[in-house]
Amino acid sequence: MTGIEIVELLVSASHRLAGRPADGPADGPRDESVTAVQVRRGLGLVGDRYYARPAHKDASVTFMAAEHLPRHIDPAVGLRHTRRNVLLRGVDIDAFVGSTIVLDGPSGPVAFAVNRPARPCAWMDVTVGPGAQRALRGKGGVRCTPLSDGVLVLGPTRFSVLDASPPQD
Repeated sequence: MTGIEIVELLVSASHRLAGRPADGPADGPRDESVTAVQVRRGLGLVGDRYYARPAHKDASVTFMAAEHLPRHIDPAVGLRHTRRNVLLRGVDIDAFVGSTIVLDGPSGPVAFAVNRPARPCAWMDVTVGPGAQRALRGKGGVRCTPLSDGVLVLGPTRFSVLDASPPQD
């Protein structure tokens, strides 16, 4: 197990990036950042817009590495801009596509299947700044399915890999 940190958690009940990027994001609540969130196996994060949505079953939770945020474009960039759910520091989460990972924090372990990359879209150039979509290629985070119930909490946590994907060529 490796010690990492959950830096930020975002639970958003609304789709704020709908329509054309040129129209700008929709207004939404300012309280989307939370200090803890309930995770439900196969369903996602309680209260999030993708919770229990069949179309998002394999992508209900998104993770991103803090080290990959394009701070050279906007020093204040965070999950509110990238629309990911969990910001981790200390692990290159993008490298674990195809793996099963566990975050084991103060509330106990929670397992996730890391299914596929969360590819950055044109909205990144609007919400973060010009050039963000390009800067995030290959490091825009990952889309996951929760494999167990639990609670994620801001702060130090342990990261482990239960089932690693085979090396990709």
